[in-house]
Amino acid sequence: MKGQPHVLGIVLAGGEGKRLWPLTADRAKPAVPFGGNYRLVDFVLSNLVNAGLAKLCVLTQYKSHSLDRHISTTWRLSNVLGQYVTPVPAQQRLGPRWYTGSADAIFQSLNLVHDEKPDHVVIFGADHVYRMDPGQMISQHIESGAAVTVAGIRVPRTEAKAFGCIDSDASGKITRFLEKPSEPPSVPDDPDVTFASMGNYMFTTEALLDALRGDALNPDSDHDMGGDIIPMLVDRGKAHVYDFQDNEVPGATDRDRGYWRDVGTIDAYYDAHMDLVSVHPIFNLYNQLWPIRTATPPLPPAKFIAGGSAEDSMVGPGSIISGKIHGSVISSDVIVEVGSVVQGSVLLPGVRIGKGAVVRRAILDKNVVVPDGALIGVDAPMDRERYTVSAGGVTVLGKGVRAY
Repeated sequence: MKGQPHVLGIVLAGGEGKRLWPLTADRAKPAVPFGGNYRLVDFVLSNLVNAGLAKLCVLTQYKSHSLDRHISTTWRLSNVLGQYVTPVPAQQRLGPRWYTGSADAIFQSLNLVHDEKPDHVVIFGADHVYRMDPGQMISQHIESGAAVTVAGIRVPRTEAKAFGCIDSDASGKITRFLEKPSEPPSVPDDPDVTFASMGNYMFTTEALLDALRGDALNPDSDHDMGGDIIPMLVDRGKAHVYDFQDNEVPGATDRDRGYWRDVGTIDAYYDAHMDLVSVHPIFNLYNQLWPIRTATPPLPPAKFIAGGSAEDSMVGPGSIISGKIHGSVISSDVIVEVGSVVQGSVLLPGVRIGKGAVVRRAILDKNVVVPDGALIGVDAPMDRERYTVSAGGVTVLGKGVRAY
C-alpha cells in the first residue's frame, strides 16, 4: 500500500512436531487440524493478512504435502494487487542438504528477500494459537530504530524456564536473551513475571541479511533464530522487545485478550481445544472483527437426529449426531451413532462413532472408526496397550485407525 512500509512476511512452517505424535505421523505440525474448521497455520496467516500484510512466504519441509495443498487451495490472494501467500518447500539451493535450523531455513531461502526487496522482514512461527495485530509491532519496531524486535508474552517466572526468556530495560532494549534459563529474569515493572519469546520477530532487512550471513559462516552455530540470531543482535545492542500485553486486537474480550498457546504437546493441544467450548470461551473463535480465516468444505449444516444432542460443544458442518456429546469439539463430516457418548473429546474430520460406543477425554484423528460398543478413554491400562496416551491421560488414535 502506498505510504506503508514495504514488509515481507516469512512463516516458519517446517516443524516436525514429534511431541504431537501421532497427529504428526502423516503431516507437518502446522498442518494439524484445530478448532473444528482450521489448521494451525491458519492462525498466523490470519493475523498477518488481517493486519494488511499480503506478501507472505511459508517455508515448509517435513511431510509438507497436506500443508502445501492447504495453503495453495485456501490462501489465494489477489495477483492483480501483487498479493500472495505461497508455500516454499526446501529447495537445497546451497547444496544437497535440508534445513539445519530455523535460521538456516531463511538463509537458504534468501532469494525470496532478494526478489521482493522489502525494507523489513517479519518472521513468525506457524504453530501457535492466538490473535495478534502484527501492524502494531511493526510500528514500534520502526519507531525504535531497532535491528530486530522480538514479541514477548508475560508469563509467571515460575513457568518461564521452558521458554526462551527476554531480559530488557525500561526502554524495551533487550540486554540478554536466555534459552530455558534456570533463573528467568523479570520484566522491569513486575518482579514475578518474565518476558517469554513468542517466536515472532521483526527485522530490518539489512540487519537480517548481515546476521544470517555471519551465522552461516560460524561452524559452532546451531543456525537457530532464537538460539543464535537474536543473541547475536542483542550483543550488538540492536534488539528490542515488543510487549504482547500492549497489543490491541479489534473485538477482543477481556477474557481472551492476550491469549497465546503453544500447542506443541498432546496435552497442550487438548487443553487449547477445551478453552474453546465453555459458555464464555477463554479463546473466542467468534470474533468477526478479527476473523480466523480458512476455507470450509462444501458440506450441509450439522444435523441432530434420533435424540442426538451436543452441550457445551462445537459441531462442524456435515456432521450427523444421534448420540450425546458434551464438552467436545467435533469437526466436519463426523457421524455419532445412536446410544453413543462423547465427552471432553476432540474429533477430527471424518470420524465415525458406532452405536453404544463411549469416547471420553480423547483425540481421534481424521477418519478414525470406533465400532459399536467400543470404549475409548474408559479403561486407562487397556488404552495404553492399544493406543497413545499422553502424560495428562488423553487417549489419542492416529489417522485412519480402527479402534478395538
